[in-house]
Amino acid sequence: MSDPVPDRNDIAAIVLAAGASRRFGSDKLLHPVTLHGVTLPLAAHSLLPWLEEFGHATVVVRPSAEAFCSAVETALGASNSAQIRWVVCADAALGMAASLACGVHANRGAAGWLIGLADMPAVPAAAIAGVRNALLAGAGLAAPFCDGRRGHPAGFSSHYREELLALRGDAGARRLLERDVSDVVHIKIGNDGIFADIDAPGDLQHL
Repeated sequence: MSDPVPDRNDIAAIVLAAGASRRFGSDKLLHPVTLHGVTLPLAAHSLLPWLEEFGHATVVVRPSAEAFCSAVETALGASNSAQIRWVVCADAALGMAASLACGVHANRGAAGWLIGLADMPAVPAAAIAGVRNALLAGAGLAAPFCDGRRGHPAGFSSHYREELLALRGDAGARRLLERDVSDVVHIKIGNDGIFADIDAPGDLQHL
């Protein structure tokens, strides 16, 4: 499915879902998770607050992910699925940075990018909205913080376009956030869901 690419006045929502789930042992993004009494695939839970805060979201997937995309769309329903723009990253095996750069490239004309992860089902909508609004207000970098710790998602203005497109490896954009730490606008969130990424089955018990 596809949607209009954001114009230069928009912040693009990008969710990375191209990992190989090696530590989990199976496709963790389709693992059923129950939150707030609702059972959905992990990735579907992760996407819901993004679809609540944005009209459209770009979800970056690895090649041959048709079954994954179909399962997520079925779980989310037609109206939510219509908001998703699936983008296949041919170089996903090279690491998270390749997927991130692919998502930015697909939304190259945006005023900024909000980058999230599909294995983080407990990120509150307030964190997503707060970072987006900081970018719209002119922040170069923004991220949610809880008890002084930085979490996800992270926001980047168009000032970082070329550096994001040139990223390599598995660290994603962490280097940019650490290098320009004094420029990061802090969005204070009283919810540790901004830290809860699911890498191994045992991580599910902390949700």
